[in-house]
Amino acid sequence: MTDSGGDGPSRGGRPRASSRRTLEDAASELFLEQGYAGTTIDQIARRAGVGRNTFFNYFATKSDLLWLDVDDTIRALPDALREVSSSLPASAALLAGVLGLARRHPHRGVPLALSQREAMAAEGEFLASGLGRFLGVAGILGGFLAVRSGRAVDDPDVRAAANAVTAALATGAGAWALAGVERGALVEAVERAVAPVCRGFAPVLDAPPPATR
Repeated sequence: MTDSGGDGPSRGGRPRASSRRTLEDAASELFLEQGYAGTTIDQIARRAGVGRNTFFNYFATKSDLLWLDVDDTIRALPDALREVSSSLPASAALLAGVLGLARRHPHRGVPLALSQREAMAAEGEFLASGLGRFLGVAGILGGFLAVRSGRAVDDPDVRAAANAVTAALATGAGAWALAGVERGALVEAVERAVAPVCRGFAPVLDAPPPATR
């Protein structure tokens, strides 16, 4: 196949198709058929009926396909935090921001990294690619919390709270994703996991910062 980055049909592939969803579907099929490690970007593009360059119009790496919908939701985190009322204390604001993010996530948006990683033999890539996303979310939450609490972003309490809330968010979202078709609302699962953490940090985060005591 000549890879011009266009969307014409490719030999052995599907008819003309350039949507991101078509690439996602092709990748899902191949990951299940031959495993994550055994699937190449060229194979995904060929199955989808597009050129290799078209793949990179939608995804930076193959591992991005494991986090479909999740990455879109993570990118919305700053917007969700900006919508939090300025009248809330730091711990409540943190919880409100995380719940606002959960409400933005599509109900059917269960990533392959959570639902199919064992079937796709992608456990190692799940851990490796998940770490960067965890740190990214924790960093954004830490910056938000620093502003709301009047502390420095590298304050140990701020960093501990941001990391703990990110871990609770991942735990709640993971339990929701694995609950199957009968799962309830994501925001409810996230609140069960995150609310106790925010309450636990409230005595520290909602108190005046050390410099002003």
